[in-house]
Amino acid sequence: MLEELRPSYPRHSHNLRLNTLIRLRWLAIIGQSAAVLVVAYWIAFPLPVGPCFVLIAASAWLNLYLTFRYPATYRLQPFAALGILTFDALQLAGLLFMTGGLTNPFALLMAVPVVISATSLPLHLTALLGFLVVALVSILAFFHLPLPWFPGTEIAMPYLYVAGIWIAVVSSIAFTGVYAYRVAEEARLLADALSATELVLQREQHISALDGLAAAAAHELGTPLATIALVAREMERALGSDSRFREDVTLLRTQSERCREILKQLTSLSSEGEAHMARLPFTSLIEEVVAPHRDFGIEIRLAPSVTSGPEPVGRRNPGVIYGLGNLVENAVDFAREAVTIHWRWDSTTVGLTIIDDGPGFPAEILDRIGEPYMSKRSAATSSGGGLGLGLFIAKTLLERSGATLRFGNAGGEGMGATVEVTWPRDEFLAPHSYGAESESSDNLEIRRISDKSMKEKRAKNDE
Repeated sequence: MLEELRPSYPRHSHNLRLNTLIRLRWLAIIGQSAAVLVVAYWIAFPLPVGPCFVLIAASAWLNLYLTFRYPATYRLQPFAALGILTFDALQLAGLLFMTGGLTNPFALLMAVPVVISATSLPLHLTALLGFLVVALVSILAFFHLPLPWFPGTEIAMPYLYVAGIWIAVVSSIAFTGVYAYRVAEEARLLADALSATELVLQREQHISALDGLAAAAAHELGTPLATIALVAREMERALGSDSRFREDVTLLRTQSERCREILKQLTSLSSEGEAHMARLPFTSLIEEVVAPHRDFGIEIRLAPSVTSGPEPVGRRNPGVIYGLGNLVENAVDFAREAVTIHWRWDSTTVGLTIIDDGPGFPAEILDRIGEPYMSKRSAATSSGGGLGLGLFIAKTLLERSGATLRFGNAGGEGMGATVEVTWPRDEFLAPHSYGAESESSDNLEIRRISDKSMKEKRAKNDE
């Protein structure tokens, strides 16, 4: 189910915005124009000003066309963005060709299109652009016009120096491209995982809101049912001993009374059962979390540890129930025969430890557990499932409730995994305001008004 929460389609919200490229190109146009003017007219170096401004004008024309053709909020498809970045790389390579090639100190700017691509385009398109830029840099190392210098002189750079510049430019393209891609990809994965977390919370809150909707339905249906019952009684008295319709009217009255009894049960569950359902002892919480995972061929052993003081009774928290359930599910997936759950409480803390007899956590991922879309525990246990989005959501929800999680291995790698969840007792007992309560204050108000209205209607009808 959790894999369905991760987008499998192109994430259009992550596509590069056209206005971003347009603004960056305007900055490049201003910088290129200033550099050509300073070198040609202030320093007075010989420079092909006309051809340079032809390339700069082509970039400006493309900017104006895109500005008037598309709205500012338009997001580019990956291949369209690749085409625009390819144009930028070719335009910059043309300017460098006329101004000294790799001997030009601005040659490092060839890495800019690759970095922009790495932050927004798929990996294969970024690699394609990177190979193109490396090819252009390699051509510029051998074919270019002389570097602008004092009139009547020509500066000749040693080939060893040019080779060093080539290595520096290619290295910067590779390093900055890979780094930018990794940072952007982690940010995208984190955003997707947080969106999935919010979706899980919305589902839990929706389920909790159904009780309030039932109370509202009972409130709305009470008046027409009372009217139907009243009319049925009047018709029954008016018909007297008429056998043609008396049976039908009697049936109508009894069925309306049956509907009223059903509504009465709904409202009584809403009001009388509220305190019982809203509060949950710690051991009942564990039983509720464990119950859905007992019939999968893995024994689940409940082993209470030494406790002191009264058992904590906390507010029912869908986020905590979901998070603990996901930890138990992971343990069952990777266990060989059994999963053991220890719990404890004292005057300051409340906690539980989940231990399975599976392969445990590999050392190389132990410090990264809880990151979204992480790889599986072990290649040998691929059938057991992953430790990606589900564990991230569980960790996020439990930490939002005030819990601290610690992951480890029982006796070393290969001896089983352990997950320890600990709350400060005050945090466990306190109701949380971020939406994990079993119902909102609006639902409580609906129930109070509904119960009051139904009682008034019953009293009126009885009269």
